[in-house]
Amino acid sequence: MTRRTLARTVAAAAAALITTSCSTAVGASGEQQPAPEAPGRLTRTLPDDPVRMALPATGAETRWTQGLNVFGQQVARAAAAECARESGFGLTEEIPLAFIPFGDLPDLDFLGRHGFGHSAEVPAGTAEPAPARSGGTAEIRRCRTAGATAAEQVTKVYQPLQMAWFGALASAAKRDSAAARVLRDVPGCLSEQGYAVADQKAFFALADRRLMNAPAADLDRVNSELGHAYATCMRPVEAVREPARRHLRKRFLADHAEEVRDLRAALVPALHRAGKRYGVPLAFPAP
Repeated sequence: MTRRTLARTVAAAAAALITTSCSTAVGASGEQQPAPEAPGRLTRTLPDDPVRMALPATGAETRWTQGLNVFGQQVARAAAAECARESGFGLTEEIPLAFIPFGDLPDLDFLGRHGFGHSAEVPAGTAEPAPARSGGTAEIRRCRTAGATAAEQVTKVYQPLQMAWFGALASAAKRDSAAARVLRDVPGCLSEQGYAVADQKAFFALADRRLMNAPAADLDRVNSELGHAYATCMRPVEAVREPARRHLRKRFLADHAEEVRDLRAALVPALHRAGKRYGVPLAFPAP
């Protein structure tokens, strides 16, 4: 996945979630825009509590969640490839995996530094050469199913509780009148930077066009400016939202105490087992 495609994917994901908005370049405010940053780096450091990885309440915590999501996909691909090798055929090459930020939990520090398309690259796992023969439809389906089954051994540990948590977040966001009041100021923030967009959808449509049409020599700069403006305009909103999410998570953990105990006991061992079994690295994007 190219940086241009990744950047547009991230912006589109944020737009689909109707999260927030911002824009680019030196506008009416005359604010000095940042120099383009290098891509993000990787870390293998796990959180002190696996809850922060599976049930994120802040944008920074979603870096662990992104790594967790990618890890499950890597396990599925590695297990499917192993099945195919053992059956004497190779699978078709797939689109490279990427760390995709969460639109409704924006990681402003990361986006402000790296923009929408400069996340860390997903590390490759260890893999043996694949046979040259192409598999038949039934063979491929069987091995893809084997891959999904392997990934489920990891995702079943956290995904049901995670889905409940994301549902609770979405429900609470609809009732968050304090954040809604601050969000009304975002178009004014954009206007001060020289971008008179009416709402969040309009900004992300603008971002998508700019990322699509920027000359290759200017893409890094445009991407960096988009991320910087996004972070600038959204910080007041997240200053209201993050404490509310943390408070909500405390209540959620208390209401799901048994499931949370199971997750804390089982998640990290399951990740280590799968990583060792399939040669898949567990890594997370970092600024």
